[in-house]
Amino acid sequence: MSAVVIVGAQWGDEGNGKIVDIYTEFADVVVRYAGGPNAGHTLVVGDEKIVVRLLPSGILRRGTRCVLGQGMVVDPGVLIDEIDGLVKRGHTDVEQRLVLSDRAHLILPYHIQVDTLREASADTRAIGTTKKGIGPAYEDKARRTGVRTGELRDLARLKTRIEAALDAWAPTIRALGGEMPSLSEILDSLAQSATRLVPLLGDTSSLVDGAIRRRQKVMLEGAQGTLLDLDHGTYPFVTSSSAVAGGAAIGSGIGPNRIDTVLGITKAYTTRVGAGPFPTELDDADGQHLRKVGVEFGSVTGRPRRTGWLDLPALRYAARVNGLDALALTKLDVLTGMSRIKVCVAYDTPRGRVTDLPIDELDNLEHPPVPVYEELGGWTERIEGARVLDDLPRAARAYVRFIEEQSQVPLYLVSVGPRRGETIVLHNPFVGRAAAP
Repeated sequence: MSAVVIVGAQWGDEGNGKIVDIYTEFADVVVRYAGGPNAGHTLVVGDEKIVVRLLPSGILRRGTRCVLGQGMVVDPGVLIDEIDGLVKRGHTDVEQRLVLSDRAHLILPYHIQVDTLREASADTRAIGTTKKGIGPAYEDKARRTGVRTGELRDLARLKTRIEAALDAWAPTIRALGGEMPSLSEILDSLAQSATRLVPLLGDTSSLVDGAIRRRQKVMLEGAQGTLLDLDHGTYPFVTSSSAVAGGAAIGSGIGPNRIDTVLGITKAYTTRVGAGPFPTELDDADGQHLRKVGVEFGSVTGRPRRTGWLDLPALRYAARVNGLDALALTKLDVLTGMSRIKVCVAYDTPRGRVTDLPIDELDNLEHPPVPVYEELGGWTERIEGARVLDDLPRAARAYVRFIEEQSQVPLYLVSVGPRRGETIVLHNPFVGRAAAP
């Protein structure tokens, strides 16, 4: 098996960083194919904790080529700061292993300004964005006024492109009560960034396709999660890019037939950051337990995450729209100490009980779908030392098997703690597919 997609199966923050980091031991190339610095992936190596926002999670693996794909939007200052931060920590070969697509789009100061003004405006519907400029940057891309990283090679042409973009944004900025940013300040900053980023630019589509053709192992890493996907998520409370597995082909510039396996990541419970429907949300002691023990705070913004029970209809939905071949289950250890654990297995709706996710009805304020729960036993034993499923307490083992059976997707990995080694690895996605339960 050569190309593997790893995708979040919930509302993001599923622990993608750790899972990608574990499997990149076997990967030659790791590609980020969508999103921007609004998605932080936390890596814990020994006693060192590192949050990457733009860099692929494979960046800590010596010898692994890391690619920022053309489906991404990139804040040049954030990228440079992130590279420099890793170099200071001793990862001195980062720039030698990093390739930035010359077709990825730049996040510029006016994108961040518009994002912030919209979230603060009483006249617009707050989505709960990270205010990092991601949405406006993708808007520019769609209306063909975006600025691509490759344009950093020609600063004279870059000036013309940014002037046109500022003209397009001026009515919006003024209507929201903002001051127009300085063109000269933007250009001066980009001129400095260009000296660092231009040497990293390349045709990443050709690079990734070539690696696959040579039978190198390629891992394609998404951002956010399925239910935040622009087309398949809880619209309009979604991100601005394609977060599902299908976006991997577009965002990395390869054909869909190049992808061999799709691995979905799900927490043992559910979290969400920002506004939007969340049917299994808990606003009680159980929710507080999940937030406190799971350290459920945004890795980029620090915002407390909303917490709730696992939603199996949502997981089955993710399996369908992503074509999941396998699952990685994270943060099982967070449930330790809970006397009982609930799982949403269906929904009661005005049209009856359904076992699929009624995604278009979740924001129905008059008749919202009501989660139907099944209750399972909890456990008190610590599980961080488990390395095979039989090491888990009986109740924890039953919970894991219940998820696998109900989702009808085989488990490849169970995370029992934040560190690399605190993991039960059942199957390697680069060596073929396991049978469905």
